Amino acid sequence: MTQPTFQGTTPGATAPASDINLIDLSRELLRHWRRLILVPIAAGALALGATYLMTPQFTARTSFLPPQGGSGGGLGAALSASLGSLANLAGAGGGAAKGSGDMYVSLLQSRTIADKLLDRFQLQALYKLDHRFETREALKSRSRISFNKKDGLITIEVDDSSPERASQMANQYVEELRSMTASMSLTEAQRKRTFFEQQLERTKVKLTEAQTALQAAGFSQGALRAEPKAAAEEYARVKAELTTTEVRLNGMRSVLADKSPELTQLTATAVALRAQLRALEQKSDVAQGPDYISKYREFKYQEALFDQIARQFEAARLEESLEDNSVQVVDQALVPEWKSKPKRASIALAVALIVGLLLAVHVAGRHLWRSASPR
Repeated sequence: MTQPTFQGTTPGATAPASDINLIDLSRELLRHWRRLILVPIAAGALALGATYLMTPQFTARTSFLPPQGGSGGGLGAALSASLGSLANLAGAGGGAAKGSGDMYVSLLQSRTIADKLLDRFQLQALYKLDHRFETREALKSRSRISFNKKDGLITIEVDDSSPERASQMANQYVEELRSMTASMSLTEAQRKRTFFEQQLERTKVKLTEAQTALQAAGFSQGALRAEPKAAAEEYARVKAELTTTEVRLNGMRSVLADKSPELTQLTATAVALRAQLRALEQKSDVAQGPDYISKYREFKYQEALFDQIARQFEAARLEESLEDNSVQVVDQALVPEWKSKPKRASIALAVALIVGLLLAVHVAGRHLWRSASPR
């Protein structure tokens, strides 16, 4: 009799391969336990011996508080308020330039400071490199500079084969940052002081020229009656305010939208001052009066403008003197007493584990391949 054929089966078809037998796999691994233990131990021992051929590296660490900027407290606010109409212009866009930690980290990582360290410690010859850009990259790989936003501290870590040189390089980073910040206007108060100092020099020259022209024009009783002192001083004051308003307006147009409330209000102020100035000019017919009148007006205007800018310059200089621009070292880099690299135990353990894992995979894979092969 022929055997019945069930639906869904094909005569002569082989049975499907069985699933992985974990018990057989475990037995196979136990059968090679000596190899799985001794080979990783031997590999770890070789790796441990190889670490003694590596040059030990020492890590020096320093941390410091970067320049904080700002005069602080109510006194700083009072000084800012006293700077008048040019204060906002001098400090326009200065919020981002205040002494933030990220900015000082970028300065420490700059090519300028890297070159200073390259020259001071002769790193190109020490690292045995042909080009300076390669030496900079080598220094960058051996230096770690980070800013902790929680406590506001900047940390510098430097690796070197000499513990003394490692500490010297870490401390030199801080010294180079001090030198760089001393030669750069990084804070809002410094920019204000520089701005007002430049404006003061220009106004001083114009005041001297106006005074010379006034003296050359001579004195006239009729001119004095036509242009009383009070009217001339009022004219000079309004014109000086208009000048400072227009300077501030031009500066704000580069950072604010045309329809912003601040710009609209300042534009209205400038229009009102121009109208007031035209009214004062119409009170006397300059064309019919002597030349002394116009020169006297110009002199009083330059005098009033010089007085305003001089007061603003003194206030900005006081604000700068109250500003904290010093680098305050919290932990100076000391000579490390113990090497940081290579970590021999960690390297030997990692090599042993990796070799053991690869060997176990090899034994298991070979067992599965043999089990799946037809006999």
